[in-house]
Amino acid sequence: MSALLTLSKWIDRFNQRLGRLVSWLVLLTVLVSAWNAISRKVWNLSSNGLLEIQWYLFGAVFLLGAAYTLQQNAHVRIDLLSARWQPKTRAWIEIVGHVIFTLPFIGFMLVHGSDFAWKSFVLGEMSPDPGGLIRWPAKAFIVGGFACLSLQVLSELIKATQVIRQHSGAQHGTE
Repeated sequence: MSALLTLSKWIDRFNQRLGRLVSWLVLLTVLVSAWNAISRKVWNLSSNGLLEIQWYLFGAVFLLGAAYTLQQNAHVRIDLLSARWQPKTRAWIEIVGHVIFTLPFIGFMLVHGSDFAWKSFVLGEMSPDPGGLIRWPAKAFIVGGFACLSLQVLSELIKATQVIRQHSGAQHGTE
């Protein structure tokens, strides 16, 4: 189990660093949005490329930040109920929820998102708008985001299993 806990800590550190890096994309998104708005109002200049960069950055923040959000335990939960449960019960619910709901969804998104991004890359898909950008990088964020999320779910499963082991051992006097 210690090797798995080491892996879990590595995944947590990776997604924490990625989350902090991605948080800077929020600032960049705001700056690009502001520049786009100012240049449009002051100089009557508009850029489809800048609009698309805004969308790409927003997508990157959302997709690449999901793993960090899970790692920080900041996803929406029903705390009113779970706060009353024992740690072992919460851990079991966490495991069941991830195995039944989260992992199949991630698998679906990885399979179909990979195909979606790969076809875009192979075709050299471009925005149909004048001055628009290539599309595959935005689509690749789907794959990258869900890959990071899958790693974080693995880490959460390892930690939940450890909680169950600790509380089972304490009940049987093996700790």
